[in-house]
Amino acid sequence: MRGASKRLLSSSCALPGLCQLFLMAALLAVALFASPLLAFDLGQSTRCVTIPNQMKVCKDVGYSEMRLPNFLGHSSLEGEVVPRSEDWRPLLQTGCHPQAQAFLCSIIAPVCLDTFIQPCRSLCVAVRDSCAPVLACQGHPWPEALNCDRFAAEEDMCLTPLAKFSHFLKDLPKAVCQKCHSVEVAPAMKTVISAFCHHDFAVTAKLHRLRHPAGEPEFQVEGRVEFIRQGPLLPYDTQHLLQDWLLINLSCASALVRPGRSQLYVLTGSVQPDGSIALVRFFPWHKKDAGIALATRKWKHHRC
Repeated sequence: MRGASKRLLSSSCALPGLCQLFLMAALLAVALFASPLLAFDLGQSTRCVTIPNQMKVCKDVGYSEMRLPNFLGHSSLEGEVVPRSEDWRPLLQTGCHPQAQAFLCSIIAPVCLDTFIQPCRSLCVAVRDSCAPVLACQGHPWPEALNCDRFAAEEDMCLTPLAKFSHFLKDLPKAVCQKCHSVEVAPAMKTVISAFCHHDFAVTAKLHRLRHPAGEPEFQVEGRVEFIRQGPLLPYDTQHLLQDWLLINLSCASALVRPGRSQLYVLTGSVQPDGSIALVRFFPWHKKDAGIALATRKWKHHRC
């Protein structure tokens, strides 16, 4: 265990603060044995390999060597592990849970130590409860292979959720799946002013859609997000919040901007009691749209 731990701690990490925090917590939580996961036979012969560069979902997870076969029984890097890991990239890009990457990689690219380290059931439940609704929004169920009942319930044998993330998540507005609303082209000034008055926040944001994503997020928020009405939104988090919203609500986002194009929008919405945001009004802002330009100027001196 000591030799393997030394190899783990000396490995590189692209996000050292977050990775090392989780890594140290994981090592402290691991006992000298673990219970079986799925149909994987802990007694079978395994080998340690370097996590390949093309396995991008786990390249910055906090360690550089993984064990094969993994906990899903995949033994071929090129034929199974790497291509199937790419299926999870869109979900991880949504930021549905801060430990989603650590949870997933502990299964598909388990760390190479002298003992098997699996995720705890509590970590699975935390990630599932945040990420399953995102999968459902895109028409996919939570995979049976990741059924949380199959993971160890004893938290001294496995990777546990970090308490600090639970508190952190409660303090931030979050993007969730929602009903799509129609785009309102060339609105009148009164329509836009009314939207500003009746919603918690209003922002301007340039939305971009890649023509060929090639592993990158298909939808992106370009440049700064400007506040018209800030409400409960946080300046340092709003761009990331809108990016998450686009990647969770792909069907809605697809109606906002065409592939390979960018479009400036005025977006208004509300923050629900549970902290989730709901985008309600979508105004594309073209140069000829005098109603939007006039509404944003008048708003500075307007009272609802």
